[in-house]
Amino acid sequence: MDFGLVLQTDPPASVLVDRMRQAEDLGFTHGWTFDSCVLWQEPFVIYSRILAATRRLRVGTMVTNPSTRDWTVTASLFATLNDMFGPRTVCGIGRGDSAVRVTGGKPTTLATLGEAMAVIKDLAEGREALLNDTPVRLPWVRDGRLPVWMGAYGPKALELAGRQADGFILQLADPYLTRWMVEHVRDAAERAGRDPGEVTVCVAAPAYVGDDLAHAREQCRWFGGMVGNHVADLVARYGDAGDAVPAALTDYVKNRGGYDYSHHGRAGNQSTEFVPDEIVDRFCLLGPASAHVGRLAELREIGVDQFAVYAMHDAIDDTVRAYGEKIIPVLG
Repeated sequence: MDFGLVLQTDPPASVLVDRMRQAEDLGFTHGWTFDSCVLWQEPFVIYSRILAATRRLRVGTMVTNPSTRDWTVTASLFATLNDMFGPRTVCGIGRGDSAVRVTGGKPTTLATLGEAMAVIKDLAEGREALLNDTPVRLPWVRDGRLPVWMGAYGPKALELAGRQADGFILQLADPYLTRWMVEHVRDAAERAGRDPGEVTVCVAAPAYVGDDLAHAREQCRWFGGMVGNHVADLVARYGDAGDAVPAALTDYVKNRGGYDYSHHGRAGNQSTEFVPDEIVDRFCLLGPASAHVGRLAELREIGVDQFAVYAMHDAIDDTVRAYGEKIIPVLG
């Protein structure tokens, strides 16, 4: 199993770069950041510093979207980094959440997302793509390679991920839901004539290593609110009867009120008070290192190829070090 570290691009960027360098030394293979240009600093500028400071670490967005940048710009950014540092980037992409909502926008459609993924991948890998009925190619790209991993929850999004994406990003670590979603992605890949095993599965969720479970829950409760934004969209589309989407995913948002994106992804976000302890325990990895190893072994058995640690709490360095010393050596 590979391990990734997910950080927000809060200033100063030098701290993030140093944490990514240390993560590589501890055995992490991937370094991810959010991509929400109003809430945080521009990630692609920082990626160049991370890549220069590391040797093997792959970097990527968790996740970008088709709306806040022109697709040619996104492709060129990834392709430029790969030309400078070798093929060490991954394009994580989804319909859009904070990046579009904070400016009054809405998540894009799955049809647009699918088209964007194809165009970004083709251009970044040196192939011609059709944009506005105009053939476009990045003439300077040679032997380009850009894996495109898609974030998804609902059945139609899971089908698109299985049909088209190189990888599937699931932002929660509940084994039951992970199994349900991985099976949907694999079935879609098979129906599309693909080898299901070629679709990389990445589970991303907060991890907090420590014995004070109550404190860890409060530090990670924000994650249930972030996931709840996507779940609320699913309930609006499919209802909450549990027919199209498992009730184990949707039930907890019944008491959800508004959401304040100014505290998005941060401990203490009051917009997440509706999230019960049971959801925090299921969606996140909390407790001593042995508890993390047990849950991760179960996820690996389901078919998870990478676990990406969301480190947005008051024990970032301690948790990263614990993973490097006690968890990655067992499962990596």
